[in-house]
Amino acid sequence: MPQLTGQLLAELLDRHGAALKLYARQWCHTADDVVQQAFIALAACPELPGNPAAWLFAAVRRRAISQSRSDRRRQRHEEAAAEEWFQRARQQRATAEIATEALAELPLADREIVIAHLWGHLTFEEIARLVGTSSSSAQRRFEAVISRLREKLNPDSTKVTTPCPNQKI
Repeated sequence: MPQLTGQLLAELLDRHGAALKLYARQWCHTADDVVQQAFIALAACPELPGNPAAWLFAAVRRRAISQSRSDRRRQRHEEAAAEEWFQRARQQRATAEIATEALAELPLADREIVIAHLWGHLTFEEIARLVGTSSSSAQRRFEAVISRLREKLNPDSTKVTTPCPNQKI
């Protein structure tokens, strides 16, 4: 029985490599990888199979089918993850549109305070100087506007809840 040598592997690759790749493409898109794995497995065999070409075709077939299954699983997983991501993005976009509309409906003076504090990161003291009022008045107006926005955007969020006895407020 002939010995498995680098020379024999090279000959098998030259003689059957293209056909093995074509054969693997029936099942998967990574034919080169599948063929390479089959040759690595052949090189690791303790004995040379009786018909190395037939052995390689069988090994390529098994690996290609397995790779195809793996690819389909991965594709289903990626599609599910993408759908979940797009669903969340659509919900966030809808929420942002509703919030933008609610903000636009506010009187200019109230909208100015909310935008200056939430997006401008100004303190109530800085807002007070900006709009010509006291900082406590700016804070009270901000809290009142936020409370009205919460009621409008989510009527259920205004329900009063009693904190747990051990809960810090």
